[in-house]
Amino acid sequence: MTSDNNILITGGAGFIGSNFITYIIDKYNEYNIINLDLLTYAGNLDNLKEVEGNPRYKFIKGDICNRELVEFIFKEYSINSVIHFAAESHVDNSIKQPDVFVRTNVIGTHTLIDVAYKFWMEKPFSYKKEYIRECNHSSDDQKLSLPRFHHISTDEVYGTLGETGLFTERTPYAPNSPYSASKAGSDMIVRSYYHTYGLNTIITNCSNNYGQKQHDEKLIPTVIRNAIHGRPIPIYGNGKNIRDWLYVLDHCKAIDIAYHKGKAGETYNIGGRNEKENNYVATKICQTLDKLKPKQKGSYLDQITYVEDRHGHDKRYAIDASKIENDLCWKAEENFESGIVKTVKWYLHHYNVDFRDCNDE
Repeated sequence: MTSDNNILITGGAGFIGSNFITYIIDKYNEYNIINLDLLTYAGNLDNLKEVEGNPRYKFIKGDICNRELVEFIFKEYSINSVIHFAAESHVDNSIKQPDVFVRTNVIGTHTLIDVAYKFWMEKPFSYKKEYIRECNHSSDDQKLSLPRFHHISTDEVYGTLGETGLFTERTPYAPNSPYSASKAGSDMIVRSYYHTYGLNTIITNCSNNYGQKQHDEKLIPTVIRNAIHGRPIPIYGNGKNIRDWLYVLDHCKAIDIAYHKGKAGETYNIGGRNEKENNYVATKICQTLDKLKPKQKGSYLDQITYVEDRHGHDKRYAIDASKIENDLCWKAEENFESGIVKTVKWYLHHYNVDFRDCNDE
């Protein structure tokens, strides 16, 4: 790959990363994508079948904590941009093994950004701190200034909300799980490399994603899978926890815009403005399945079961996406009701389940 547009994407075999890779390769002809992924439980190369064999795509199996490997990739492929998805992300797993999350999310992020800094901004490379500090974008006619380090993060770093209010980019960090604490730590590392070294960084903090290719451990795939297999559908606590749901392809479009037009050193919150209780999510999925794949008797709603709540389970997340909407002209296109129908249909195809492919309001 010989190009001035070689992007290293970490964690590209995961849920959001794989959707983004297929999106960006399809949209842009000028980018070469190098995907570094360790293929742990959440990574699956089946998620990338659409780009297999594409000459502008290269997969490398490896660990972002392996500095020697990361340095080799930067030199071998002349990396001039990073979009960093790689992270341990399952909250329940972080409660059981917090050290794994600290290693990957904190140490791994530091390894990656430190290699980027040394490759881009120290001799013999030609990038200058003054040049990087000037790469602030504010209008459509400005082009992306390289190199750029784009860090993908989560709204969970802000902690929990009461019945009212929204997370903004100025909300103080207050993580409540080892997962969210490790992501908060990685955000701070990225922030420090902008303020200390002038590295061209941006951070995007997203709300809960859903859609095709999501790992089975997550709420929506769990509800769908258990429903169609006739098993109890587990809902934590009383099911009243609220999340702001973001369709994954809307998130990919937001990352695209933030990567190309975001101001260096800035953070952008990405949310779908779709606040829903877990009860509503499970109910809507069951009602959708009742239309697409009716049971011989009864409703999938009968399978909903309440289980012991998760330790440190945040009550409510909700993002104010005004900054990215106003500054970068992005807005989520899918509402939850339309996105969940697309999602359920994808999983039915994925599980080879015949269904009535009817329209749903």
